[in-house]
Amino acid sequence: MPTDTGPQRQPPTLNSLPRPVFSRHEALAAGAWTAEHSHPWGQLSYASQGVLGVRTPAGDHMAPPRFAVWTPPGVRHQLFNRRRAQMHSLYIAPEASILPAECCVLQVSPLARELILRFASLPVEYDQAGAPGRLVAVLLDELAGLPRAAFGLPLPHDRRLLQICAALEAQPDDARTLADWAGVVGASERTLARRFVQETGLGFGQWRQRMRLLLSLDALQAGDSVTQVALAHGYDSPSAFIAAFRSAFFCTPGALLRQQDPDASARVAHKNLPLA
Repeated sequence: MPTDTGPQRQPPTLNSLPRPVFSRHEALAAGAWTAEHSHPWGQLSYASQGVLGVRTPAGDHMAPPRFAVWTPPGVRHQLFNRRRAQMHSLYIAPEASILPAECCVLQVSPLARELILRFASLPVEYDQAGAPGRLVAVLLDELAGLPRAAFGLPLPHDRRLLQICAALEAQPDDARTLADWAGVVGASERTLARRFVQETGLGFGQWRQRMRLLLSLDALQAGDSVTQVALAHGYDSPSAFIAAFRSAFFCTPGALLRQQDPDASARVAHKNLPLA
């Protein structure tokens, strides 16, 4: 899902972290992206506004507001956002982190959010032995207990599958079957079906549905109606989209918006969106 149509961002050039945890805030223009890179510390990319994406060799991870993507030390990754976003990054030294060993999306608790924002106001070289150091310790403990969220999409490596995936990401309402794609990429339907399961753990239909739902997060966050989002992402009706969304993410689109923004329910009611 990364795009090279917007401004390219340059990761900070740090030889080492000045403290075990380092904070960085960025206002991201629509379509911003970074080239693939890695660093010897972990990175927590928290979306305070908009939807953030992180692509690794294993797959894509999407974080709507109040969620964050954790990228462990040494993992090659790209960051991207399709629309404008606000990102708070925490760079965490390996010896300070007790977060997962693999890239994942975490649901940020209200306490973790306040700690992230409070930490961002501290000096870069904060007093590790004083109150700032104690705040960092509480922050790390809170991050370690955050639940995971299902906003991930495994990616294949086969060039034929990647061709299909890229086309579907560019046009998520594309309804062509795997038999149709077989003629496009020069492989049998059976081969493509087998490779999808082998490389992603998902069947073609499951993968396409998850991709569509993850792409829909941007449009929902931007305020598009559920009907608009459903039709633009390949669903015949809002009810079908809501049912698929609930099955994948364990909540409706309206519930997710209310979780991100306490005022969202008023906006949703005003637009008469179906919420369940």
